Amino acid sequence: MLRIKRVPTILSNYQKEETEEGGAARGCGRNCLRSCCLSGSKLPLYAFPKTDKVELCDKNEISFGFLDSLLLGEWEDRMERGLFRYDVTACETKVIPGEHGFIAQLNEGRHLKKRPTEFQVDKVLQAFDESKFNFTKVGQEEVLFQFEQSEDGEVRFYPNVPIDVDNSPSVVAINVSPIEYGHVLLIPRILEHLPQRIDHESLLLALHMAHEAGSPYFRVGYNSLGAFATINHLHFQAYYLAVSFPIEKAATKKITDFNNGVEIYEILNYPVRGLVFEGGNSLKDLSSLVADTCICLQDHNIPYNVLISESGKRVFVIPQCYAEKQALGEKMLPEDEQDADEVGGLNNGSTHAVIVSGKHECLVQH
Repeated sequence: MLRIKRVPTILSNYQKEETEEGGAARGCGRNCLRSCCLSGSKLPLYAFPKTDKVELCDKNEISFGFLDSLLLGEWEDRMERGLFRYDVTACETKVIPGEHGFIAQLNEGRHLKKRPTEFQVDKVLQAFDESKFNFTKVGQEEVLFQFEQSEDGEVRFYPNVPIDVDNSPSVVAINVSPIEYGHVLLIPRILEHLPQRIDHESLLLALHMAHEAGSPYFRVGYNSLGAFATINHLHFQAYYLAVSFPIEKAATKKITDFNNGVEIYEILNYPVRGLVFEGGNSLKDLSSLVADTCICLQDHNIPYNVLISESGKRVFVIPQCYAEKQALGEKMLPEDEQDADEVGGLNNGSTHAVIVSGKHECLVQH
């Protein structure tokens, strides 16, 4: 069996207890993103064009390549510094033969070292709890850069910008338990302590990130509580994968379209049901309809996953019933499996069992 290379994590605050001391000479000693350590702190800033209508096809290759290179360069730097819990590049991944071409990965490090779920499994919307783990507790060394709109129509990069506490920045940070190369977290308005709940502003930010990266291998995803998220602090997952997800290749049937150019499709002949949103005259047009759908699911306590692909041109929304079934006792998982993959939504097509209810279908990892 392939062995995972263990890498040191002495700099990673994910490995430290709240009471641990040492490290930086100021604040709590952990150089975190809370008020105790933020004074005078600086981070790089990537600023994407400020405009209300970002045309999906109007993009120059330089800005595409720049964000791509910036993200991967910073990610590899953190790998060299030993901030990850294991070497994900040593994990065995393969496409399973069959109709859908499901993707399987042997990742012992993620299973053994993943943080436990710290909230109820039967409620999609739950209040932020500062006493639980959240992303302000990570070390600033785990943050790659701030991600904000520029003040003009140009892409800007600033290597050293003060963190504006009064105007909470959105940041891109490494996922220290990665499932693939370049695995990062997009954390909107990190200092506002937002719970894991999509709103129009945060989803548009995620589409901007996918659009700016411009790589066909780069995907952005979101998992609600009850649909494989394990941290109740608003965040999106993103990483690179050289092959298509099975759900991206699934057949679809058009349901309707809108005057702004957005089209909605249903997924056909696939183990789970879902919707696909495509097109639109701008990212904002597409994002608005997807956000409306997500908010509706949240308000009706239906867990769900979102997958953004093709540089923001296609968005998948997959309702789930995992939390509902587990809460009702209809599907109980062994204790060591209750910490489901936080990126379950991005991992559509991995080995899962399908449970069908009268409302929708769900995935339960086995």
